[in-house]
Amino acid sequence: MVEQSEVPDVGTRVRLVASTWNGPTVVEGVLLAPTMEDHITVKLVNGYNATHSLEKVESITDLGSSKSVDLDTHEVKMNQDLPLVHILHTGGTIASKVDYATGAVTARFEPEEILAAIPELGDIALIKTKKLGNMWSDDVRPQHWNRMAAAAADSFSEGAVGVVITHGTDTMHITSAAIAFAFSGTGGKPAGRIALTGSQRSSDRGSTDGAENLIAAVHWAAFGPEPSGVTDSTVVVMHGSSDDGSILVNPGCAVRKNHSSKRGAFVSINQNPIASISLSRGEVKMTLSDSYSKFLGENSRAVNSVPSTFDSGIKILQLIAGPHLQSDQISHAMKNGYQGVLVWGTGLGHLPLENPGDAPENDEVQSAISEYIANGGVVVATTQCISGPVHLDVYSKGRDQQELGILGHGTNFPPEVSLVKLHHLFSLGLKPDEIASAWAESLVGENPSSI
Repeated sequence: MVEQSEVPDVGTRVRLVASTWNGPTVVEGVLLAPTMEDHITVKLVNGYNATHSLEKVESITDLGSSKSVDLDTHEVKMNQDLPLVHILHTGGTIASKVDYATGAVTARFEPEEILAAIPELGDIALIKTKKLGNMWSDDVRPQHWNRMAAAAADSFSEGAVGVVITHGTDTMHITSAAIAFAFSGTGGKPAGRIALTGSQRSSDRGSTDGAENLIAAVHWAAFGPEPSGVTDSTVVVMHGSSDDGSILVNPGCAVRKNHSSKRGAFVSINQNPIASISLSRGEVKMTLSDSYSKFLGENSRAVNSVPSTFDSGIKILQLIAGPHLQSDQISHAMKNGYQGVLVWGTGLGHLPLENPGDAPENDEVQSAISEYIANGGVVVATTQCISGPVHLDVYSKGRDQQELGILGHGTNFPPEVSLVKLHHLFSLGLKPDEIASAWAESLVGENPSSI
C-alpha cells in the first residue's frame, strides 16, 4: 500500500503497480488530480484515465515531469516561397490539452503552439496565425461569425491565398454555413479558399485527429481550386473515417456533425464531398470528386471582398414538431419579438396541425401559427430526418401548411443551414414575401435541384 505522502505532484510522469481482481497491473502515465479521496488517477498514453485506490497500489515510481511543447526549442522555419495561408484560431479541441490539476481538457493552446506541435505545416505553406479567441464552439454566436468572416477578408487583403479557421467541432458546420452565406449569399465568392477544421480528440490523446485535419486543411487552403462561390465558399476538412490519413473536404453549406465522438463525425448532407485528402508517409494527396471537377469553371461569380454581416439582433425560435409542440410556444415568439420560427418538422416537414377528434392542441397550434404569420412573422419547416428533402406537396397536410404560409417546401439542406439561411435573409432586410421567394433559391449551393 502506498501512503498519500509518497504520491508525487500532479503533472509527474509515473509508473505504478496496482493489485486488481485479475492480478497485478502496471500503469504508466501522467498524474492527474485524483477523482476521489485516497485514490490516484493517471492519464494514460492513449488518452484515457485510470484510477486506483491507494491501498491497492503496491508501488509508484517517479519518471520525472511531463513533457510539454517548448516554443523556444521548437522553432518552425518558414519557406517564404510557399503560398501564404493564415490560420485563424478560435479555439476548440484542436487547440486543447489536459489541465493536470483537474484532469479536464481545456482550450488553451496558443496558435504558435499549434505550429510548434505540427512542424510539417511549414513544408506546405507560409503560415501566419491570428488569434480571434479561445472559445468552445457551443458559445459561438452570430457576432462571432461576423468576426471570422471579417478576419478572413482581411487575410485575403494581406495576400493570403487561403484561410484555415480552427474551430470547435460541435457547431463548426453552423459557422461554415454562416461564413459561406456572408461571402456568397448575395451572389459573390471569397477571394481565396476558406477551410474550417477541428479535432474530435484532444492533442494529449494518442488517438488525436487534430494534426492530420490541420495538415489537410492547410493543404486545401494553399493548393485547392479557386472557389466558385457555389458549394465551396467554405469547406469543412475533417476525417472521413476512423482511419489515419483519410480526410474528407465537405461543402461548408451542406455538412453536419453526425456523431458525438468518432473521428469520422462529419458527413455531407444531400450532396457529395468535394474532395478527399490522403496523408501517407509525409505525402499529401488531394483528389477532387468527379461531380465537383465537372462543375469547376462553370461559375463566373465576382469576388466579394466585403462579406455581409449577420444582424445579431435577429431572434429565431427553434422548435421540434411532435407531441409536445404547443401553441403558447408560438405565442411566445410573437410576444417577444422573434422575427422567425424554425420548426424541425417530421418526415417530409410536417407539423401537428390537424385534430383527429381528440387533440384540440393541434387546432391551437395552427391558430397560433396563422396569427403569427398574419402579424409579419416567418415560419419555416425543415425536417428532423436531416437527409432527404422537405416535400410539402406529397400529402394534403403539407399543402395545407403551404396555404397557411409556412415556408420550407423544396428544401434540400439540413436544419442548421436553414437556421443560418433564414438569419442571413433577415439580416439583408428582406420582407416575408421576399424571404419566401429567396428560400427556394440555391444562394451558395446549399439547395441542389435534385438529390
